[in-house]
Amino acid sequence: MPGTSGGWRPVGPAGTLVLVRHGRTAMTDTGAYSGAADPGPDLTTAGHIEAARAADAVARLGRDFLPDLPHAGTVVASPLARTQQTATALGRRLGAHVQTEPGLVEASFGAWDGLTVAEIDAQDPGALRRWYDGGHPAPGGESVADVGARVVPVLDRLAVPGTTTVLVTHTIVIRAAVGLALDAPARAWNRVRIAPGSLTVLRRWPGGLSEVVGTSLLPR
Repeated sequence: MPGTSGGWRPVGPAGTLVLVRHGRTAMTDTGAYSGAADPGPDLTTAGHIEAARAADAVARLGRDFLPDLPHAGTVVASPLARTQQTATALGRRLGAHVQTEPGLVEASFGAWDGLTVAEIDAQDPGALRRWYDGGHPAPGGESVADVGARVVPVLDRLAVPGTTTVLVTHTIVIRAAVGLALDAPARAWNRVRIAPGSLTVLRRWPGGLSEVVGTSLLPR
């Protein structure tokens, strides 16, 4: 099977998922935690440019970019403002209606929403390290493992064999999807860098086999 690692041979066509992180916001630039609070921050001018570049890259999928994969035909997005704005650029470029999926929303950071790492550490030293270990929820919010648990059924449903679906979502969700594809424990998911406006490409087969094609891709 072209493009598949040589150590295993899945049966039948895979469902391809292109996970697009939204473009940057003012909170991206300040390093503040921006979670599931609705509607959340809007894209900055730079964020809109990143969304347009992501849309161009997705439109090239199956052509001069990852030519062995199917063209993208469906766009599904988290309900927050920054993902909806990014998805609008993708939908326009692909000629696709944007569907909204609440399960793709960012992790709920609870009382940490809007705070920087330094501010969180000042309030509760060591709390972020415990959170990134996977099983400890943010105060009034979710744990990393919680995010993974709610993402699994969404990925299962949207990974339709023989098709490519674009998921416009957030850092923690994308890290969870990659970690799950690799059967990595939740404490390791934070080791995956996901840049604003980048593409992460996964393939999933019925029965649970997955392949990570690439992470944090920024094709130009």
